[in-house]
Amino acid sequence: MKTYTACILLLLTGMISCKQEEKSTTSEVEDSTTEEIVEIDIRGKEITYQSDSTMMKGYMAWNENATEKAPGILVIHEWWGHNDYTRERADMLAELGYVAFAIDMYGEGKQAEHPDEAGKFANMVMSNMDEAEARFNAALELLKQNEHVDPEKIAAIGYCFGGSVALTMANTGADLDAVAAFHSGINLPVPPNDDLKARVLVCNGAADPMVSAEDVAKFTSAMDSTGVTYEYIAYEDAMHAFTSKAADSLGKTFDLPLAYNEEADRKSWEALKAMLDEVF
Repeated sequence: MKTYTACILLLLTGMISCKQEEKSTTSEVEDSTTEEIVEIDIRGKEITYQSDSTMMKGYMAWNENATEKAPGILVIHEWWGHNDYTRERADMLAELGYVAFAIDMYGEGKQAEHPDEAGKFANMVMSNMDEAEARFNAALELLKQNEHVDPEKIAAIGYCFGGSVALTMANTGADLDAVAAFHSGINLPVPPNDDLKARVLVCNGAADPMVSAEDVAKFTSAMDSTGVTYEYIAYEDAMHAFTSKAADSLGKTFDLPLAYNEEADRKSWEALKAMLDEVF
């Protein structure tokens, strides 16, 4: 009888011990999971700012739950002007952990409704480099002063017209660690030179009739002479504006060689992420 009782007691003790151990293990997993999951809270805010002569309307995006200052990235619009597409890219960068500022190079948030108007707006900026630099630098300084930004870590990216602006500003010696241009013109008002210090990424479409082989050869030769690290990628079958889902309809409406290319869009975004990871 004593032996039977002892066995029962031993069995109960073991069961209690196992339950206690199981509860402890579960708690550790929950604690570990809680520590690993950090909720992302993307905030977006419209911001009015100005240069000496121009009032501009931009959009700042960041992760409100970030605990440290993050690199800041300027996002420069297509020749259509500062629109929702530019803001979407800013939000995407914020989700990656950056503070992104979608800027306004036309002033007053102007947007073109026709290619002729877009060309006029773009030409007014690129033909007056003093004013272009003033508008760009106003946005750059505002980004650096943002409370969520590490002012020592700044990049700029741009689409079409915006890519040309990003590359041109880097060539003027702007305080940038990296620049990326997507379906961008590369016959620039300020070509690559010894003032260029930023890491450079250019993602263009191999089938883009707006970028000639001569322009590519001239641009890459100039980049080679600077000694700066750069990458020029031409995506097969990709046309102009290949990152924009609105490209197909705009191309049809205005009879322009525009087309969205999902593969090139995805690959070029991955190329951007890789460069930013390396630089920052």
